[in-house]
Amino acid sequence: MDRLRAFGLGLTGVGVAGYLLGIATPYPGRAFSVTAVIVGVTLASIGGNSEVAT
Repeated sequence: MDRLRAFGLGLTGVGVAGYLLGIATPYPGRAFSVTAVIVGVTLASIGGNSEVAT
């Protein structure tokens, strides 16, 4: 699950960078950066600790 959280955080970072780049210079497909942020935050949140409380 740590890999999933790391991937989610990385995808969030790439999405934020793409969004900031899209503000500075419009490019085709820049709306996908918002999707990357949403998916990244979701993966980071579900990729947490997998221990079961007893």
